[in-house]
Amino acid sequence: MRTAFVTGVAGQDGLYLAELLVSKGYRVIGSVRSSKQEDIELPSKLSNSIELVSWDMRNQSDIIDILSRFVPHEVYNLAAYSSGSGMYEDAVDISEVNGTAITRILEAIRTIDTNIRFCQASSREIFGEAKETPQTELTMLRPRSPYGAAKQYADAMVRIYRDYYGIFSCSAILFNHESPRRKTGFVSRKITHTAAKIKLGLANELCIGNLDAQRDWGFAGDYVRAMWLMMQQETAEDYVISTGKAHSVRTICDLAFSYLGLDYRDYVREDEAEYRPAEPTLLVGSSDKARAKLGWEPKTSFKELVHMMVDADLYLLQTQIAKSIN
Repeated sequence: MRTAFVTGVAGQDGLYLAELLVSKGYRVIGSVRSSKQEDIELPSKLSNSIELVSWDMRNQSDIIDILSRFVPHEVYNLAAYSSGSGMYEDAVDISEVNGTAITRILEAIRTIDTNIRFCQASSREIFGEAKETPQTELTMLRPRSPYGAAKQYADAMVRIYRDYYGIFSCSAILFNHESPRRKTGFVSRKITHTAAKIKLGLANELCIGNLDAQRDWGFAGDYVRAMWLMMQQETAEDYVISTGKAHSVRTICDLAFSYLGLDYRDYVREDEAEYRPAEPTLLVGSSDKARAKLGWEPKTSFKELVHMMVDADLYLLQTQIAKSIN
């Protein structure tokens, strides 16, 4: 039985990856900040299928001790400060957790067993003020936030440990990816959750930022599958994982509200306070390399993704209403 170690296992990507690995017969070890707290939040089908450990990504000896205990075949690093509005909030901590911590993990692997494979969840934010669209693995990196800069540093260390130390280490450069497990602070989930609340009479309007802002949005479950495929290759390489298509916030609103029989224009209000700085270049990824070498492509369309999220939010809210009545 192969063993996989997944950091940030209780997050959106961690949960989907854990489900995938369990379905493939892996023993899955997941790291969380507090095993007791996060255990409660795991889906019931995973709670008895994965082993949880708490660790501090800032503590080198802690990382070495835990990886020495399990000596996994594969390590997936999904733990990080979130993007979105949090990209600028604490530059020092972001640099530590999203950047330096990756070097600590790689160094622990070099110390324990260089046969351990490592995959880093990178981000489209490394491109920042890109000079070309779409972005590929060869696009010049121009991060414009502490988050993007920390991810760029981590990617550089992944390449160094791959090229100099011979460790199988790779970076999945993930563009925006969503799911019903996305937190409501992210615009996609904010839209579907509020649309469901309005449908049920629990809210009257949705205040949101720039409706014309565009993103390359995909389904998180598809993206973690790409990471697993990357780890099964003979040689480690970095890959852009994206849909290659941009959609506006307005389009999400239209798809979510119309699915519920509503017109988003009757409920959605633009709030300039919610605007993010304008991006000089549209960030849309080209996954031609992943399609050619991994045989990967997204299985879930953008429309299916939005409808999936609306269905999940409706069910969640209806369940909460039923519990409050009983």
